[in-house]
Amino acid sequence: MEYRTLGRTGLSVSPVCVGTSSLGSPPPPYGTDTAVATIRRAMEGPFNFVDTSNEYGNGGNSERRIGQALAESGGLPEGFVVATKVDPIVGTRDYSGDRVRRSVEESLERLGLDRLQLVYLHDPEKITFEEGTAAGGPLEALVDLRDQGVIGHLGVAGGPIDLELKYLATGAFDVVISHNRFTLVDQTAEPLIRDAMERGVAFVNAAPFGGGMLVKGPDVAPNYCYRPASPAIIERVRKMQQICEAHNVPLAAAALQFSTRDPRVSSTIVGMSEPGRVDQTVRLAEWDIPEDVWSQVLPLAAAGTGQLD
Repeated sequence: MEYRTLGRTGLSVSPVCVGTSSLGSPPPPYGTDTAVATIRRAMEGPFNFVDTSNEYGNGGNSERRIGQALAESGGLPEGFVVATKVDPIVGTRDYSGDRVRRSVEESLERLGLDRLQLVYLHDPEKITFEEGTAAGGPLEALVDLRDQGVIGHLGVAGGPIDLELKYLATGAFDVVISHNRFTLVDQTAEPLIRDAMERGVAFVNAAPFGGGMLVKGPDVAPNYCYRPASPAIIERVRKMQQICEAHNVPLAAAALQFSTRDPRVSSTIVGMSEPGRVDQTVRLAEWDIPEDVWSQVLPLAAAGTGQLD
């Protein structure tokens, strides 16, 4: 698996990133042992990039389990990249500079690290852009922590494309994450991708399966991006699924590789909450998909986009 340079950070990352939003969350099988085993398995395989957040895993358990796995392995392996995110305290709107500093301190302690390689401003849509960039606000705090060397690189990870474009225009960020907006169903992240490429900012794509529809098919999982999909989307995905089945290709493999085959995408975040998911994702990423499949699926992908923002 060929690694890719993460924009201007100089970091080298696998084309698939291990997502940990549910890592360490109850109920079983997502408890401590399974969560730690998942990260240990990831460190043994081809994926060298892990994505977490201060709030993931029922209030920080994701970072705790990653930290436990790192400690059991003797520390952060050479070439391994762990990215986290700053968050308000769950249930509050406190996205002040002071809260961001505390969020970083909590992440350092949980992960068992003395420096964070990459930290994202997470879901900035929770506050206004003006609040985010104001004196004493979260962006100022992140820049200060980067300048102190506590953080290596800054990223922004959110939903609304227009808002992320505003944050990239500040020049403060080296990486941007978009979720559910560059998939076989929806490519509304295109303006963000183009802007990121022009700025030398790495684009990381999250949720290539749209919440499950692009794994199980629309008849089993009729929701896309946490809401009921339109009849037009369901019909398009049903046709994609039929094309894939005719060529013995999992729909999930096409959904994942739609993202990983695009050279503009530095890495694609796939959620993994048990060790078997690591091996399954490797198989999907390396599945041999005939060009005949792409020639039929890509026009369906381009036929329309969801109205997400």
